[in-house]
Amino acid sequence: MVDLSATTDPGDRVAPLGSGTDSTERMVATVGRAVAVLTALAESPRDLGTNELARMTGINPSSVSRVLATLARDELVKRVPESGRYRLGLRLVQLGNAALARVDLREVVRPHLLALTEATGETSTLSIPGEHTTMTVDYVQSPSSVRSVAEVGRPSVAHATATGKVFLAHGGRTPEGALVTYTPATITDRRELARQLTVVRARGWAEALGERENDLHAVAAPVFDSHGGLVAILGLQGPAARFDPAAMRSGADELLRHTVQLSPRVAG
Repeated sequence: MVDLSATTDPGDRVAPLGSGTDSTERMVATVGRAVAVLTALAESPRDLGTNELARMTGINPSSVSRVLATLARDELVKRVPESGRYRLGLRLVQLGNAALARVDLREVVRPHLLALTEATGETSTLSIPGEHTTMTVDYVQSPSSVRSVAEVGRPSVAHATATGKVFLAHGGRTPEGALVTYTPATITDRRELARQLTVVRARGWAEALGERENDLHAVAAPVFDSHGGLVAILGLQGPAARFDPAAMRSGADELLRHTVQLSPRVAG
């Protein structure tokens, strides 16, 4: 446990909490100094020394030194023996992962769905991978009167949807037996499906052109964790007459822009 009292200025030792306003204010100031040091280290592309941190934070060097000593003891920062400089410690990875585990993925992705629909005019979706397929867990409906309708809890069809192809391209299992035909455009030839999955991995996004439902086009792109595992899929879908190949490519560019932003936030 971090002993913040060890980071106060000389003669300004923190008294037990509840002993008065002054001690509380000193504790808040101490925490503020620790946060300032951690923030400076996080924003720097290189390791930093005590004097550099003092200049960057506006905290006197002796206080910075005490803050660093306390944070290093609890592995929130690490002192590099060769240079005497400091960097963020591995304990922060543990804390960060614990925080991320408590964040609802939908809460993180929701602003991106809103932005995708605003930029493209089409329905945006968030799907999560399961053992055999993916499932829609959130969406933002297109504002157009003619639009595709998403549904929370609806599973994808692995070989006949854009989200399903992303799933298959990144570790999902192809269904056993004959591939079901949903429309004349459904891919049922396994060799053709394998070729498409190779394309998906190479370019970073998948498409489906009326393959599950007639006149419904869709694109989808993966969101990865820090180990390269698939954790979510963002999708866009719309009527074929409006969401044509050119609009789909533009939508795919939007998807990739958002998946790149999201991946670090969901890294595990």
